[in-house]
Amino acid sequence: MPEFVSADKIKTLVGKENGVSEWILIDQDRINRFADATEDHQWIHVDIEKAKKGPFGGPIGHGFLTLSLIPVFSKSAKYIPEGLKMSVNYGLNKVRFINPVPAGSRVRSKMVITAVEEKGPGRILMTVTHTIEIQGQEKPACIAEALGMLFF
Repeated sequence: MPEFVSADKIKTLVGKENGVSEWILIDQDRINRFADATEDHQWIHVDIEKAKKGPFGGPIGHGFLTLSLIPVFSKSAKYIPEGLKMSVNYGLNKVRFINPVPAGSRVRSKMVITAVEEKGPGRILMTVTHTIEIQGQEKPACIAEALGMLFF
């Protein structure tokens, strides 16, 4: 259950964990649907037999598929600003795809508030660093700094 906090309190949470999401399955069906949506049908993602002979021993999810789950992960935020009218995606500062996500794996995000900046009356730009883990693996799949513009 999220904790509702004032906009002023959000500013004091820089460096604090902002939640850990539930695990999400990256199965072949999800990978194929993402390939169709993005028209990225590279064999390493969608050709199971060829991918078995490739560098990862099987198909892997697209890096951008992993990245695209940030909005879902964000629903598990520990802190929600009181009086928030809306939040919009403002972009990304830095993204690194560190470890491939094999088809059939589960991923989740550990979120840390890494910056909070006032951008004018009733607007705060919040940066959250997502460390997207692969269940059972030590190295994360991705680390991404996501920016959200919060409107009050």
